Amino acid sequence: MIYDLNIAWTPSTTSERLLQTLSLAHSLGYSTVALNHTLELPFPTNPTSPFPSGLESSPSRKLPKLLHRATLPLDDPAASNYRLQSLANVYDILAIRPLTDKAFQNACLTLDIPIISLDLTTHFPFHFRPKPCMAAVSRGVRFEICYAQLLTADNRGRANFISNATSIIRATRGRGIIISSEAKTALSLRGPADVVNLLNVWGLANEKGLEGLRNIPRSIVVNEGMKRNGFRGVINVVQVASRDSRDSNKSPLEDNEQSTGTDTDLGGKKGQKQKRKNGAEDGQSISKRQAKKMRLAARSADPDKKPAS
Repeated sequence: MIYDLNIAWTPSTTSERLLQTLSLAHSLGYSTVALNHTLELPFPTNPTSPFPSGLESSPSRKLPKLLHRATLPLDDPAASNYRLQSLANVYDILAIRPLTDKAFQNACLTLDIPIISLDLTTHFPFHFRPKPCMAAVSRGVRFEICYAQLLTADNRGRANFISNATSIIRATRGRGIIISSEAKTALSLRGPADVVNLLNVWGLANEKGLEGLRNIPRSIVVNEGMKRNGFRGVINVVQVASRDSRDSNKSPLEDNEQSTGTDTDLGGKKGQKQKRKNGAEDGQSISKRQAKKMRLAARSADPDKKPAS
């Protein structure tokens, strides 16, 4: 299964354009995609899902499985919560887009979010150092590289994209990188093989690129689903049948086997008792025979002695 966890969506996106993008994604081999909504501050107190409904039930087109995602711009690290819990109840996946050095450090070391998404076409006022990047990877945070940013940027933006992508790959040693498109139209989508070959030019190995399209996004989807459906480590509670219902569901064959085993046990115990009894009788008869022989031997040795009455 191949994932694309960033298909750009805005309230101004028409349904026809979105259906074209999703249909092409399915034809390219993407089985699961996420519609990404970039939020703006301040967030509403009671957020609701803004995505259109009924897209998966399109009868004329085959579409991939749809997920809902929100990307939060992070500028001030002091406001670290951003009502993440309320947003997690509405969206399937959450991502952070840091804009400053302090926000990037906070996202790598503190925030409980699965994805750090960056606009790699911009010039960042900080460097991607290995220490915070590897700390984020060890915590389970993934860095997202969106290849459609390169296709729609100008010459300066393309140079920044290549420089930033190379720096992230070098800082993380190719670990914990998720590859997405952030495609706004169907023309920005590319096939998985083309994307892997493109990132291989900038230092990401082919096996790491395949993991960024398959295993890593799948782990994000599964972990986020467990967080929403679980409580204190318990994922789901399965109802256990009572003892009476289990006894009533027993087959007659099991009952016969149990009764036969009981009779066998009883027969074995009776047989052991009978053997012990026979052994005792045999021991008693042997002792009487030996006593008689001793008396006969004593009489033959002393013939003048009268037998005892």
